[in-house]
Amino acid sequence: MLNLQKTKLLISAGKPEQFPKINVPHIVFSGRSNVGKSSLINTLLNRKALARVSSAPGKTVTVNFYLIDNALIFADLPGYGYAKRSYDRKEDFSALTDAYLSKCDKIALVLQLVDLKVGLTEYDKMMLKWLTDTKTPFCVVGTKADKLNKTELNRAVQSLVADSSVGAAPVIPFSSLNGSGKDDVWRQIYNII
Repeated sequence: MLNLQKTKLLISAGKPEQFPKINVPHIVFSGRSNVGKSSLINTLLNRKALARVSSAPGKTVTVNFYLIDNALIFADLPGYGYAKRSYDRKEDFSALTDAYLSKCDKIALVLQLVDLKVGLTEYDKMMLKWLTDTKTPFCVVGTKADKLNKTELNRAVQSLVADSSVGAAPVIPFSSLNGSGKDDVWRQIYNII
């Protein structure tokens, strides 16, 4: 078991040459802006504010690397699909994300986050297609589960499970408010590493 107390922000990389060269598996957090990546990271690591939760969507334009017990890295990708970012910044952040995903050979699992209230966006489907085409292991984490009643939650999860872009990947409903789904996400991580 990992010692979660031994966790630190390794680097916020704005350029590919800043990506860490440590030989440990990477768990990647991917999803649209404001989907809850930082909240998921903080919940998994039992922290309040290790990963900064931004009040303004689209603000994070770096890949943030967290080293856990010198044995695992959480890589938090910039959120995608945010319209108000300037075209140049969108290009920069796309290039950074592409550089990481295409060049890092340590990616063990991608946690693809999807807002259960919103469902799959075109950007999500593009990412899922890339993951499938490159045979990158992934699971879908449906965030903000606490914002739906039981019927809505079941319908949202079933919709994800039935979508062809998700394929046979596990779908885990998650809430940072009450921590539901946290153990299931850790189970996926431990199964792969």
